[in-house]
Amino acid sequence: MQILISSPAAWPRPPSCLPADRLGAPPNGARVTVAGLVILRQRPGTAKGVIFITLEDETGVVNVIVWRALYERFRRAVISGRMLRVTGRLQRETGVTHVIAEEIEDVSDLLDRLLSPDTPRGAGPGVSGSAETVREGS
Repeated sequence: MQILISSPAAWPRPPSCLPADRLGAPPNGARVTVAGLVILRQRPGTAKGVIFITLEDETGVVNVIVWRALYERFRRAVISGRMLRVTGRLQRETGVTHVIAEEIEDVSDLLDRLLSPDTPRGAGPGVSGSAETVREGS
């Protein structure tokens, strides 16, 4: 089941994405698409190659888990993307919600539209930047 939510035309939000504050609506295991600014990337040495990404949209944060095999397939987007669109399975455990990534797309080019002189002031969210941390482990 994929949930599609339309968004305001004034903000160049990737199509068909579920906002962070709506992740409680679909059932556990549902296939969803989320998008947001990358605010954290972690690759702990104890995680056996798993990468944890935190995305932020205008409604909250989304925790994304990227397994090693998927990381190899979408390496460029995972490493360099400032804004990502992730499709995967919703997982809820002990009160924590994650999206287990199946597809990852770098949509950072949408951020450039926010700075375009053609974009009316106030049409987009206040993007003040993001703190990115990459911790390489063995």
